[in-house]
Parts: sequence; C-alpha cells; structure tokens
Amino acid sequence: EEPEPEEPQPWGRLWALRKGFSKLDCVKDEYWFGRDRMCDYSFDRAALKRTEDFKSYSKKHCRIIREKGPGNKFLVFIEDHSFNGTFLNGRLIGKNKRLPLNNNDEIAINLPTHKVFVFSDLTTDDQSDLPKEFRDKYILSRTLGSGVCGEVRLAFGKENCKKVAVKIVRKLKFAALVAERGDKVSNDATEIKILKMLDHPCIIKIEEVFNFEDCFYLILELMEGGELFDRVVSCAKLKEQTAKLFFYQMLLAVQYLHNNNITHRDLKPENVLIATGEESSLIKITDFGLAKIVGETSLMKTLCGTPTYLAPEVLLTAGMGSYSKAVDCWSLGVILFICLGGYPPFSDQIESMSLSDQIIKGHYTFIPSCWGHVSEMAKDLVKKLLNVDPEKRLSPNEALNHPWIQDEEVKRKARQLMYPERELMLPPSVTEQPSTSMKRPREDDAPPLTKRLKRTSRTKTTEGLKDVM
Repeated sequence: EEPEPEEPQPWGRLWALRKGFSKLDCVKDEYWFGRDRMCDYSFDRAALKRTEDFKSYSKKHCRIIREKGPGNKFLVFIEDHSFNGTFLNGRLIGKNKRLPLNNNDEIAINLPTHKVFVFSDLTTDDQSDLPKEFRDKYILSRTLGSGVCGEVRLAFGKENCKKVAVKIVRKLKFAALVAERGDKVSNDATEIKILKMLDHPCIIKIEEVFNFEDCFYLILELMEGGELFDRVVSCAKLKEQTAKLFFYQMLLAVQYLHNNNITHRDLKPENVLIATGEESSLIKITDFGLAKIVGETSLMKTLCGTPTYLAPEVLLTAGMGSYSKAVDCWSLGVILFICLGGYPPFSDQIESMSLSDQIIKGHYTFIPSCWGHVSEMAKDLVKKLLNVDPEKRLSPNEALNHPWIQDEEVKRKARQLMYPERELMLPPSVTEQPSTSMKRPREDDAPPLTKRLKRTSRTKTTEGLKDVM
C-alpha cells in the first residue's frame, strides 16, 4: 500500500473574533473573502446572513495572498477589494490597495471596530518561550494592555478556539512594589480556588490560574467593549439612563463581593469593563482578585500614584489603618460622579486645596454647565456615597434601594443583559420603592475648574483587594 500523502501544514491561521465567523487555517497561497459563494471563505453562511452587517459585505471583500520575497522568504499581504472598507489594526487599507499582514494583526471589515479576525503567522515560533503547561492549552496572541507588573494578552483555547484574556503577572516586578512591607507572594491554592468559585454576571470570571516560578497566568473571560474610562472619555460623559444602567450593575457586583467577604479596594473606571460597543451593554468589574492571589497584604498601605478614588479614611491614616467595605462605596461614588459629570470630583489641578484635603473634607463641586441636565435624585445618590463618614456612607444594599435606582426599565434591561437565556425576579435584597421627587436647591455658579479626566497611574500599588473579615 502506498502511504497516504501528508496534509499540507498551515503557514497561517485566522482566529475568529466575531460570532458567526470561524477559524481558518491557511495552506494555499491565496484566499478570497466575501459574500460570493465562490470565495474561499464565503460570508454566505446562516449565522452571518441573519446579521444587519451581511448586506454591507462585498461579494469579493478582501484577499489574503502569500508571495515569495527576497531570499525566497514568504511575505503575506492583505488586499482591500470592497466598497465599505477593509481595515488592518484600525487603518483603512483602501480599495485595490494592499498592506503587509504580520503576526497578531487584526482585520476588520466595514468599520475599524468591526473586527473579524486576528492573524497568526505559524512560520514564526513565538510560543516556544511560554510555559509548556500553558502552551499545551492556549495560543497566545496580541497584547491588549500592559502595566508595571505585567500585561494582558488575547489568547485562544486550542480545543475550542474560545477567546480569553490572559493576565500575566510578573512576580519579581510585583514583589518589588510591596517589598518595603516585607510581603511575600502566596502560593495558597485555597485562595485561588475561592476566586475561581465566584460567579456573578457582572464580575469577570477567573477561569483558570497557572502558577509558575516567575509569574502567574490568570485566564479571564474576554470583554470586547473596552474600559468604562475610555467610554466616558469618548462621550465626554454618559447619558443619565446609560450611567444608571451601568451603575446598577456595578452595585449588584459589589454587593455580591461584599456578601462573600471580599472588598475590591481599587474600584475605578479602568477596572469596569464593557461587553460591547453598544450604548446598553453588560458591564463587569475586574482586578478584584489579584491581591488575593499574590498575597498583597499591604496593597492599601503603600500610597502612590494618583489617589483619586481612595476614601478619606484611607488617606487620614496614610494607608496604615484598617478599613471597612465602605471604601468601595466611596469609589463607586467617584465613578458615578465621573459618569454623570464627565470630570472627577477631586483633582490635583485645583491650586487652592491639595488633592488629599479635597478628599478628606469631601470638597467637590457640581459645575452647573456639566450637571444642568442631571436629575436631583442622581446628585443625591452621589452625595450619599461621597459621605466622608464611612458609618453614614450608603452601603451597596442601601444604594440599590435609593429612589434613583428604582427604574423598572433600567432593571429590566439589566436583567436581559445579565441573564439573556432566562427571565429572573429582581435580586432578593432589592425592594421596590416609589419614585420620589426632590426640590431642586439653588446652586451657586461654580468657578470654571479645569479638571480634566485622566487615567490613574498603572504603577500604583492599590491594584487589587484585601479580605475584610
């Protein structure tokens, strides 16, 4: 018997980024993409034909080709043949034009945000340096973000092609931040198990943790709508109903953490992730588990970076005190203020008072030009969350019962986003209260404060959580 011919080995792989698209292993030197059924990768499939985008795809939308270049080295290109555009890493290629296609490049069609593929160059072995235990299960792809202790990368499961986010935490870099307190990295498998057991639709799920000698690999569910920070910056501020929808979900998430004796301690818009680019979207809180995994017992005892979201009681004791879960509720108040007003309540750009004094004294201003269309009930909730006395500050349960949150349309929409497969009753801790109107107090015109919303330092060591027993 003649041996069966070996199947050609793929030189590239297109990982699908959007529902309805599938993975493609590239073995030929040319691939056409489009609605035409004669295309090598035809968009004429049931899952895509049901979408609103299908008709805007061209019959022959784009082409990927592999050619021999200098020294017989193969080069890969992507060509745009569409009316509505093909984008490479957000850049429009242009009809009948081409660009080189490199490892981890993202391909979008029609819009730069309509990402459909990420390309892996299988002729380059950029996975060999990764730990084998991780490499056996995942393919690591492009960088999604980075910080002082590591980075977040896109990855795909080898068995199911599922997209995940991989947070890589370098132990040495992290340990350097807390070395002055004598903290050590924990290998407590029980702590990791507790985090993996947490299950709430508005909290990022930690699906798996790899504990290697020099780093942790945290496998997290992927959120593709970006950070709340970027959403607020791009819109200047959120519509009140959108802010309410997002904030209601945040309250439910923090309520769940607190009920499980977990205090986040680093709530900020950068740690609130949005599922999609739609205005009404599911949100999830992230970065609540890092300290628990790496044993950061002194995260809140070393204050550096911009403490925009830190509660007064933290600053009053220079980070050396013991704090209740109320620190999270203060941070929630700051986030709500930013969502509604488009600027932070406390800023280092005010010359008459230091940032710390502003926070400790609860000194902030509702600038009329920014808050004129915001309801009094929304302002009232902000005020009750930004109470400098932690004993008088609203808890998540109390905030969920605030009149501003008693909006049945928002709650219905949130339930649909959180539980798309089923209809649930309201969370048992939330009781219905009738909406009440509040008399609008007269506001003095605030001075023109130049308070620009800016990203907090990624080097700050308040990134994580600490249990409050």
